[in-house]
Amino acid sequence: MHLRDRHDPELPREKLLTRGAAALSDAEVLALLLGTGQRGMPALALAQRLLADAGGVRGLLDRPAAALAALPGLGPARAGRLVAALELGHRHLAQGLARGEALTDPGLAGDYLTRRLRALPYEVFACLFLDTRHRVIAFEELFRGTLDGAEVHPREVVQRCLAHHAAAVILGHNHPSGCTEPSAADRAVTARLRQALALVEVRLLDHFIVGEGPACSMARLGAL
Repeated sequence: MHLRDRHDPELPREKLLTRGAAALSDAEVLALLLGTGQRGMPALALAQRLLADAGGVRGLLDRPAAALAALPGLGPARAGRLVAALELGHRHLAQGLARGEALTDPGLAGDYLTRRLRALPYEVFACLFLDTRHRVIAFEELFRGTLDGAEVHPREVVQRCLAHHAAAVILGHNHPSGCTEPSAADRAVTARLRQALALVEVRLLDHFIVGEGPACSMARLGAL
C-alpha cells in the first residue's frame, strides 16, 4: 500500500504536514523517502527493519550507493533516492556557507566538514577558502590517503589559496578510526601550514579533525 493511499493523521506524510519534520522518527523520515514498502511489508515497517539491521541512520546512509542498492527491499531506484536526498542536504549546508555572509561561527564550518568527510573510509584533507570578510569562496578536497593518513604538501595548499585569491583558510581532515584527538603529525603539519600560509599573507583560522561526535577544533586547543 502506498503511503499516499491513506489519510491517518499519524502517518509520516500527515505528521510532516501538520506537525513539522522534527516530529518524525528516523524510520518515518526514511519511509517517506522510500514511498512504498514491499510485498507484505509497509514502507514504515521496511524502514524500521533497514535501520535496525544497519544500527541506525548513519550505519545505513554512510554506505556507498552500490551497497545500499544490494540491501533487501531497496534496489537501485530507492538507493539512488536516498543518496540523492543525502547529497541535497550536503548542498543545502554548503549553500548556507556561500550566501555572501561572513563566517562568524566556526562551528558551522566544523559541521559542514563533518558532513562531508566523516563517512569516508580513507583519510581526506580538505580546505575551505575564504575572502577578506571571511566569506566562503570554495571548498576543495586536496589530498586523499589511506585508512591511516594522507600526505599533505604545504606548497600545494598555498598554490590553491593563491588560485582562489583567498585571504584566509579553514582546514579539515577526517580520522576514519573515529578518534578526533590530534596526533603529533596533525600538530606538526598544522604548524608547517600556518608558517607557509603566513608567507603569502593567508590567515589559517582553524583546522578541524573529523571523527565520531563533534569535530575537534585545533584553534580551541590552542594549536594554532
